[in-house]
This record gives sequence, C-alpha cells and structure tokens, in this order.
Amino acid sequence: MTEPLVVTISHRLGRAEAKRRIAAGLDQIRAAILPFVGTLELGWQGDRLVFHVTALRQRIEGVIEVEDEIVRIEIMAPLLLRLLAGRVAGRIRREGARLLQKPATEG
Repeated sequence: MTEPLVVTISHRLGRAEAKRRIAAGLDQIRAAILPFVGTLELGWQGDRLVFHVTALRQRIEGVIEVEDEIVRIEIMAPLLLRLLAGRVAGRIRREGARLLQKPATEG
C-alpha cells in the first residue's frame, strides 16, 4: 500500500467555525470536481469528513479531520494518481487556506 498524501492547514478559527466553513464550502468543492469524477460520496462522522471518489476508474479515499488549530487532510490514491500528488497538495493548501482565512460573515 502506498503512503497517504497528507496536507495540514493551520487556522485560528476553533474547531466549530473551521468545520462550519468546510461544510459551507462543500457545494463549491463538489461543483469544481464533479466534471472530473465518476462518483463522489462524502459524509461527516463527528469532526471528520470521510470521502470516496472514483476518477479515471481509480478509487480515491480520504478523511478531513477538523481540529482546534489545524485541518488535516489525508488522501489514499492509487499510484497512477499519486504522480500528481505535488500539484494536488498545493491546490488543497491554497484552497483550504482561502476557505479558513477569509473573514467571518456577519449574520
């Protein structure tokens, strides 16, 4: 089995606000990747978002763990898709930081 791709993103939001922002951003994430995937399943288990994606007939599994000061993303992908790991990690870091660092909306 290959090593997982692990990305961590620091934040100062606290666990509940970080989880709320990730949950709110799921529709955008889903819309961005849906044209490139066959299936996408995701669901919350407490403060963990578990996901399964099928792309290019390959299954990708992962977990997003929301903690008080970091979000830890772990992705298990087949070797073929691991060749893109550097690009994927960079994009996850950029988009995750954008989601977790934007000002809170008033409501």
